[in-house]
Amino acid sequence: MMPFRLAVFDMAGTTVTDRNEVRSIFIQAGQNTGLEFTPEQYQPLRGLSKREVFVRLWTDQSRHQSIDLPSRIEASFAEFRRILEEYYRTVPVVPTEGCLECFEWLRRQGISIGLTTGFYREVTNIILRRLEWDQGLDSRYVGTPDTFIQASVTSDEVANGRPAPDMIRRIMAATGIEDPRSVIKIGDTPVDLEEGRNAGCGLALAVTNGSNTIEQLQGCSNDGLLSSLLELKECLQENSTERHRGLGK
Repeated sequence: MMPFRLAVFDMAGTTVTDRNEVRSIFIQAGQNTGLEFTPEQYQPLRGLSKREVFVRLWTDQSRHQSIDLPSRIEASFAEFRRILEEYYRTVPVVPTEGCLECFEWLRRQGISIGLTTGFYREVTNIILRRLEWDQGLDSRYVGTPDTFIQASVTSDEVANGRPAPDMIRRIMAATGIEDPRSVIKIGDTPVDLEEGRNAGCGLALAVTNGSNTIEQLQGCSNDGLLSSLLELKECLQENSTERHRGLGK
């Protein structure tokens, strides 16, 4: 039986409370730079790198009008960054329900904690500092078994963002994990689940109190949908029991 050694979490919507603020900032940045789209058009893009969201939205709009696509993408992304960074510098940043309890339990089990995100490094650092989750991390954003988290990777630090497995693999390398079957991936979007599958993780899970509902997630390949991170402990204990039973057959 392969024991779990690493849990890789998404940030906004999974470990950091998001009340649709990121969606609102996308819409505001788009409006400020001439990009019009609906919340329905944005929804399936959740979890992607934030620049990639603008690439896809502007590419779609360019089918209907002649535009300088690269400059429009960069203008919208720059405006998004300006608004987003100001937001996270000035409003309370709060862990999601059960997050702190979940992290504490994982540490007691000897399971490392990694954070990946579709955010870029600058805003991720703002969030980590506000939560004091960055304490003890080195210049590569890698910690020790005694730090609050053991590693942080952002979408602009890898060749390919979600749903590619690059961020998970970088977290694995940073924490000395070689077998992806010993990794648990937890997010709140279909893209998170796909990322976990593409990385070959032992479990790909999602919470339903983030950016997607249970109805939006249940059609995606997954190993469990949790109402909050409070349920992760029970999920892993049940999984361990089932694996032991399987070995006994």
